[in-house]
This record gives sequence, structure tokens and C-alpha cells, in this order.
Amino acid sequence: MKRKFFVFILVPLMIADMWGCAKKVNMKPQTAQEWRTYIRYRRDEVLREIYKAEPQTRWEIARAKGYAVFTNLNVNLLLASFTGGRGLIHENGIFGKETFMRMAQGGIGFGLGVKDFRAVFIFDDRQVLDKFLNSGWQFGAEADAAAKGGGAGAAASGALAVAPGLRVYQLTENGLALQATLHGTKFWRDAFVNGDKGGKNE
Repeated sequence: MKRKFFVFILVPLMIADMWGCAKKVNMKPQTAQEWRTYIRYRRDEVLREIYKAEPQTRWEIARAKGYAVFTNLNVNLLLASFTGGRGLIHENGIFGKETFMRMAQGGIGFGLGVKDFRAVFIFDDRQVLDKFLNSGWQFGAEADAAAKGGGAGAAASGALAVAPGLRVYQLTENGLALQATLHGTKFWRDAFVNGDKGGKNE
């Protein structure tokens, strides 16, 4: 009886706490702290969807060197000017370090014609993760070819191989994409959101 009563009280409290956290997220972030909260909120949202679509991704992410989640934000599909996309890289390990990142595409702008870009990157190689973090990353035509063909490890899991040691799951309105739309996309450290000295929100 006591156990039932405990569950009866605990569940509503957990729901109330989750709702309270959701209400604290500024959906139009301006400050670095607001952006960090918002990006984490979107990260959790995307992970819930990928776990539902591909349950084995929980294990893949847990055993990887790290993972990243990116979404396109405030993209104007009619004009060349755009804010682009943001996301974060989580390094697996004792401290679970997070680094906030930005992304954009060469030419007229990232995501032209892509209304909803959500992607989860899985880093199986530490050197690849370090390069992504420290030097940034840009995908060219060779990455598109790899993404189309997949790879031995990626094909088995449903992920798309975009480089040695790097796989990606891309979500669309209809579920997982069969081909990653990463051609010409550049990723780099977000100085403003990370709180780097002199970082500007541009």
C-alpha cells in the first residue's frame, strides 16, 4: 500500500518538474546561457526521436568516443541571409565535456530547401572527434559519396558513414534519411555560446 502511494505521489511530481524545466527554455534565445539551455533542449528532443526510431543508437552512443547533435535554426528559405545551425558535441567519459558548435553551408546558405535538419553524429575514432572539435570540419563531395554508399559498420546499424570513424543519423519528417545532406556543410566551434573571450553571436 505504501509503495503504491509513493508511486502515486512521485509520478506527478516528476511530470511537474519536467514541465517546469520545459517552461524555463527561452525559445528565442539571445544570451549565451539561453542558447546553451535551448541547444541542450533541442539535443534531448532529437535524441528521444532517434532512440524511438533506432533503439540500438542508445548503445552505439554510449560506447562511442562521443556524439554530436545538430539542428538548423532560424533559417530563412527565401533569402540568402540566415542564422544557420547550432548544436553540441558531447565527449563520453568521466567528465562528459560539452562543446557548442555552429554549422553553415557554402553558397547561398545552409539548409536551402531543408526545412527541418536534425542529425546525430557518432564518433568512433578519438582523432576524428578531436579534429572536429579543434579544427572544425567541412564535408565535400567525397563525404556525400560515402554517405550514399554507407559502410560496413554503418550499414549494419542503419547509420550513414560520412568519414572513417564518423557516422551520422539524419532525421526527416518521414523518419531516418537514406542519404545525408551534408555536401559543403561546415562545422566550427561556437565562440559566443561557449563563452570564449571576444566571441560574438554573428
